[in-house]
Amino acid sequence: MALNRDFVGRTYPSAAPYEVSRVKIKEFAAAIGDNNPVYRDREAARAAGYPDVIAPPTFPIVFSLQAGGEALVDPELGLNLAMVVHGEQRFEYARPVCAGDELVTTATITDIRSAGRNELLTIRSDVTTVAGEPVCTTYNTIVERGGAG
Repeated sequence: MALNRDFVGRTYPSAAPYEVSRVKIKEFAAAIGDNNPVYRDREAARAAGYPDVIAPPTFPIVFSLQAGGEALVDPELGLNLAMVVHGEQRFEYARPVCAGDELVTTATITDIRSAGRNELLTIRSDVTTVAGEPVCTTYNTIVERGGAG
């Protein structure tokens, strides 16, 4: 069954700011196997010109989809989560995510389309500080396998 195209353009703000901690950055870096010291050591990060440890480039996946998650579980969208796989992810940065940041995300469904028997849903998440400073934009495409066709 095709996803509800009426969801394109809908925007979902995050419920609360996400507080970036050194511990979460370190855990994420360990999980992806990246030993870069700017992700683990404040002095190494400062020596590289950052105010504190920074997060690996893919770190925003931890929190950026939470805002759009509300849409994904809305029965009116028609998404079968059991058939969902990750399609594509990309990040555009204004500046790195840094320990101590308090970030808010606004997620927007930007596209829903069919590709063969699959349905593709793209979400753009705009990440800013609570003061409104742009940090990054993420683009995530998920695939519902065996949809319309």
